This record gives sequence, structure tokens and C-alpha cells, in this order.
Amino acid sequence: IHIAGHLHDIGKISVPDAVLRKSGKFTEQDWKWMHRHPEIGAKIVAPVRVFKSNGGVWEIVLHHHERYDGAGYPHRLQGADIPIGARIVAVADTLSALIQERPYRKGRSFDDAVEEIQRHSGTQFDPVVVKVFTEINADIRQWLEGI
Repeated sequence: IHIAGHLHDIGKISVPDAVLRKSGKFTEQDWKWMHRHPEIGAKIVAPVRVFKSNGGVWEIVLHHHERYDGAGYPHRLQGADIPIGARIVAVADTLSALIQERPYRKGRSFDDAVEEIQRHSGTQFDPVVVKVFTEINADIRQWLEGI
């Protein structure tokens, strides 16, 4: 999971910089580019044999944008059909995305990000993963702040 956390967005190397750095709303074509990055990333890491194990790095990279309710991509998996590592990386990735500055918005506070993740428990995110995340978020905050 740790390695997949570092590699989960590797497929974005195929997305044009104009899309990645866009400050306005995404067009339909922009979203098509973005929705391809998990599959491209999985193809990039697949040749590493140890990454191809069941539930391993390859599957986490491929499925990190699936949603617990089945509304994600690329395969619209839901619930326990999504590898547990991908469910964990989805929460971590969202926390990171919410607290970081983006060309199109300011980063949010840690507390706001936690509340947003909790709000989507059971829909976007696995409720068990969110529960554990909530229980350890003080430790995560300290780690992020370098305390």
C-alpha cells in the first residue's frame, strides 16, 4: 500500500500539462484524459512482477478512483470488490488533494478535509477505512505538520 501510495498517479504522465495545470473547469475531453490515468498507470507498473500480486500495487493503481458506491472509474467496482489497498489510497489521496493548493482553488484546512472525507463515508469511501482514518487523524495531522 505504501508503494502504491507513491505510484498511484503515475499514469498522469500521459495527461497533457495543459490539462493537469488547468485553472478553469474541465471540459469533457479534459475529463477523458484524467479518467484514463489509472489504467495507464497500471500498465506502467504491471511489468514489475512483484506488483502484479492479488491486491498488489498494480490493482491499487488501477482502482484508486473507484468509489465505494460503484460510481467511480475505470470499472465501476463497489464495496469489497475494490481492493482494500485502493480503498485506503483513495482516502489518503483525497486528504492530500484537499489540503494542497491547486491552480483552480486554495487548499483547505486539515479539519475541513477530514470533515469532507467523513461526509462521503459509505458513498465515495469505505466506511471502515474512514472510521480508522478518523481514529488516527490526530497522528496524521502531527506527521503532516512535522511535529
